[in-house]
Amino acid sequence: MFEQDEESRLPFPTRQIVMNGELVEEYLIPDHHKAAVLRDIYLGEPVPRLDEERFDLHSGKKFVVRDFRVTRENGRNWLVSPYYEEGGGTVIDWMPADWSKA
Repeated sequence: MFEQDEESRLPFPTRQIVMNGELVEEYLIPDHHKAAVLRDIYLGEPVPRLDEERFDLHSGKKFVVRDFRVTRENGRNWLVSPYYEEGGGTVIDWMPADWSKA
């Protein structure tokens, strides 16, 4: 089985949420740190602006990037949509806002 080294934790407190029947940690990131966190953990380039809209493929809903969340699962930090608990996706499931019109 493929094993990964544990990723460093972010320097923020966490709270417990339930995702698919499992307890998961969610970081409580202050608004004034959100841009830096997004830059640090966003997969790919360009990194979207906090005021940009995205479409979450899994939830079928639009959101503003600044509303992103970060969870801690299986020793990794995951950039997720604000709809994560409703079946929303991770950053790889974020499409441009006009995707929903296609």
